[in-house]
Amino acid sequence: MTLAAAYPLFFGLANDEQAKAVARNLEQLFLKPGGLTTTLVNSGQQWDAPNGWAPLQWMAIEGLRKYGQGEVAKKIAMSWIKNNDRVYSNTHKMVEKYNVFDLSLEAGGGEYPVQDGFGWSNGVYLRLFSEFIIHKD
Repeated sequence: MTLAAAYPLFFGLANDEQAKAVARNLEQLFLKPGGLTTTLVNSGQQWDAPNGWAPLQWMAIEGLRKYGQGEVAKKIAMSWIKNNDRVYSNTHKMVEKYNVFDLSLEAGGGEYPVQDGFGWSNGVYLRLFSEFIIHKD
């Protein structure tokens, strides 16, 4: 299973029953202390567990909100915001991906080191912070 299951919600392609099932799976299987894991497989590759990626968090959160699953969306957003804050506090930088399982570790895996200062991380964090912290959505 992968976080790609949230795409139909983001694009408005699911029915209400499907959206509820996706929301349940995201909350029960994919939501970890630092946000949503990309897959349930820990292969050592960058697009698998334990990593989470900003654009996938955004698509899942927005998709859930479209289908009235605001509470699950908020849990995900708050976990992601806290994880980003933690990494920034420890490293003084935003990064391309985050370890969502173990909040004492940075992300890793794949063919190159974690990249600093990624635009999608910055953008998703700022939007979520604005909506869920500043405006208390």
